[in-house]
Amino acid sequence: MSAVLRAQALGKRYKQRWALQNCDLDVPAGRVVGLVGPNGAGKSTLLNLASGMLTPTAGTIEVCGGRPASGSAQLAKVGYVAQDTPTYTALSIADHLRLGARLNPGWDETLAQQRIRRLNLDLNQKAGRLSGGQRAQLALTLGLAKRPELLILDEPVAALDPLARREFMQDLMEAVADQQMSVVLSSHLVSDVERACDYVIVLVDSRVQVAGDIDELQATHHRLTGARRDPATLPVRQHVISASHTDRQTTLLVRTDGPIHDSAWTLSPLSLEDIVLAYMTRPADAVRDSRPALEVLR
Repeated sequence: MSAVLRAQALGKRYKQRWALQNCDLDVPAGRVVGLVGPNGAGKSTLLNLASGMLTPTAGTIEVCGGRPASGSAQLAKVGYVAQDTPTYTALSIADHLRLGARLNPGWDETLAQQRIRRLNLDLNQKAGRLSGGQRAQLALTLGLAKRPELLILDEPVAALDPLARREFMQDLMEAVADQQMSVVLSSHLVSDVERACDYVIVLVDSRVQVAGDIDELQATHHRLTGARRDPATLPVRQHVISASHTDRQTTLLVRTDGPIHDSAWTLSPLSLEDIVLAYMTRPADAVRDSRPALEVLR
C-alpha cells in the first residue's frame, strides 16, 4: 500500500532547540491516523511540516507523493484545519464558501451546502458570531469540501465542550467513510483517537516512540504481573516498555510479536490508553528498541 506521509530523519530546529528530530514515518494511505503525545512533543511541528507551512531543518518529508506545498497541484491534495479552527470573523459563512470555491480547484459546492444545511447554520451569519463548535464545523466543512487526498487536523476539538466534540468527531467519521480520504488527527484525548482512528503515532520528546495499527498495538503489548523479578531476565524478543516493583511483585508492560509461555506471569490485556501512557511516561533516557518502530506494527 502506498504511503500518504513518509518522513526520513526529519527534523525541525528553532535556534538551539529541536522541536522535532530523527523522525522516521511511513504512514499508509486510506487510514485515519491519530497523532498523540504530551504538550511540546512536536505534534504541531510535524503537521506544519506535512502541510508545507514549515520547511525541514534536517531530513525529508513526502506527502501524497510529493514535497509539501511544492506547487498548486500539491497544495490541492492536502486540507488543513489548525488547532484554533481559524475563520475570518468579519466574513459570513457564505463568504467563506465563496472563498473556498475560488481558492480550491476541486471544490465541492454541493457537499459544502449540504453540510451547512444539515448543521442548521445561517449562510448570512458572520463567523465572529458563531460558537466554538460551530466555527469548528465551518472549518471542517471548508477542509472537506476541498476534497483533499489527505486531511490534517491539529487538535480541532481541544477547546470544545464534550457534546460539540462528539458531534465534530461523528461528522468526521461519516465524512471519511463517504470520501475515502486519509486523515491525520492530532489530539491529546486518547478516547477520541480510539473512537475515530485505526492507526496511531505516539510522539514524545520530539521523537516517534511507536507507530502502527491500533489492533496490532493491542495484540503485541501485554501487562505481565508476577513475583519480583529483574526485567533483564526476559527473553530478548520481549521488549520492556515500563516496569514497576513492590517488595514482592513486579508489573511489566512488554511488547512482543510472539507468544508468552512463562507460566510465572499473569497476563492481562491493555487498552490503547494504557499503551499510549506507557510510552508517554517512559523515561527520556530509556533505551529504545533497536528495531524500527514500524517493523512489526504494519
